[in-house]
Amino acid sequence: MISSDRELDALERIHLSQRPVRQRDLARIIGLSLGMTNAILKRLAQKGLLQVQKVNNRNIQYVVSAKGMEEITRRSYRYLKRTIRNVVYYKEALERIIGAAEARGLRRLVLIGSSDLDFIVEHLCHKHHLAYAQVSATVVNPSLANGPDSDGVEPFVLYSENSRPPSAGALNCGSLRFLFSGRPAAAAASAKALREDDEEEMNAFPKE
Repeated sequence: MISSDRELDALERIHLSQRPVRQRDLARIIGLSLGMTNAILKRLAQKGLLQVQKVNNRNIQYVVSAKGMEEITRRSYRYLKRTIRNVVYYKEALERIIGAAEARGLRRLVLIGSSDLDFIVEHLCHKHHLAYAQVSATVVNPSLANGPDSDGVEPFVLYSENSRPPSAGALNCGSLRFLFSGRPAAAAASAKALREDDEEEMNAFPKE
C-alpha cells in the first residue's frame, strides 16, 4: 500500500528540483524501488497533482500542477501547526521545571549537552531570573565543574535529551530525555483538536 506521505514526498521532491527528475533518480532519492516510484507517479497524475509531459520518445517530464501545489502548501501548514503545538508543550513543561527551581531558591541553570530545546530553556531562565550556561556533555560532574555560588548554592543541572540522564534521586537535576519520552501521552489531549483542524482543511478542498 502506498502511503500519502510517500506520495507527497515524491511531489515535493519534483517541485523542489532545479531540473527535470527521472523516475530512477526519484526512486533513489526517496528510497523506493523503481516499480513503486512508478506507481506513485501514476497515482499522483490520476489525482491531478502531477502533470506528465512527454518530451520525446525516451524522456518524460513531471510538473507539479496547481492542485499539487495546494496539497504541498496544506501539508506544510499542518507540519507547522504540529511544530507549534510541540513547542507549546515543551515550553509549558519546562516552565514548571524551571519555575520550581526558582521557587527552591536556585539562581543558576546549567544545561548539559546539545539540545533542540536550548532556546526555550535559555528564554525561561531569563524569565525566571536564573543565570544560564550550557556546557559539553563530556563534563563528569557538572555541579563541581561549575562550582556553587558564593553562598554555597549549587546550580540546577538540566541534562539534554542527547546526554545520559542523572541517577535516580539526584538533587537539583532534571533531564529533557524524560520530557521527550513523555511527549506521546501528553500530546493525546490535543490530538483530537489537531484531527478536527485537519478535517476542516480537507473539507475546504474538492474531493476526488
